[in-house]
Amino acid sequence: MAAERTPRSLIVSFYGAFGRGGPDAGRVPVAALIRLLDAVGVDAPAVRSAVSRLKRRGLLVPVRHAGEAAYALSPSARTLLDDGDRRIYRREAPAGPGDWLLAVFSVPESERRKRHVLRSRLTRLGFGQAAPGVWIAPAHVAEETRHTLSRLGLAPYVDLFRGTHEGFTPTPEAVARWWDLPAIAKLHEAFLDAHEPVLERASARTAGPDAYRDYLLALDAWRHLPYADPGLPREVLPPDWPGARAAEVFAALDDRLRAPATRFVAAALHAPGRPAR
Repeated sequence: MAAERTPRSLIVSFYGAFGRGGPDAGRVPVAALIRLLDAVGVDAPAVRSAVSRLKRRGLLVPVRHAGEAAYALSPSARTLLDDGDRRIYRREAPAGPGDWLLAVFSVPESERRKRHVLRSRLTRLGFGQAAPGVWIAPAHVAEETRHTLSRLGLAPYVDLFRGTHEGFTPTPEAVARWWDLPAIAKLHEAFLDAHEPVLERASARTAGPDAYRDYLLALDAWRHLPYADPGLPREVLPPDWPGARAAEVFAALDDRLRAPATRFVAAALHAPGRPAR
């Protein structure tokens, strides 16, 4: 799972939450971005360096906004974030344990680099490895998997199948072999340790700066978790699994903080030079 709380990750989280619409079409002046990221502990040189890297990766594109240097999301970055929304903000319970997606791939030796990219991408999508060249995930990630593999030019090497687990090993035991459940549980517990206290003090009346800071930090921590744990069915998880509670906490924070945070950011973007703190 990608590490959170880095300047680059926080900028991606910021654009995902606040940089995809509105009257300015997602254009964020660099000066305003520096002020707003300062509120979560990122200094100006780190913001500029991270923006430069995101530009080189094709995720941000330079634009002009009211005569200022600004950046907006590229079309490919918008697609990535739209796909991510289906996981990050998913509230329905995952499908039952009988519905799985299999990715079976074969890459020629002459293109071994693509084999590494494919394995890395499947891991980042939340797949577990069932056998060499055979990867498995809950079936609800199928659409995002198709989008991702097609976008990266990897689709010709992969076949996707949907079906049930009919092996001789009970499915919960197999799942524990395909995914590192103790490591994933620790990620959920760390999220709860950091953000459950925030929920306890948050309310619909939380002030704009506090709502913005708490929401951005929670989103940045949470958005990686649905990829480490791609929505594994409760029926195949340990009875004390912390993932359900972590999802509830993020959903409640989203309900309470997103609107005041969005209003705060909109005001900050239209008040040049105004401190974000």
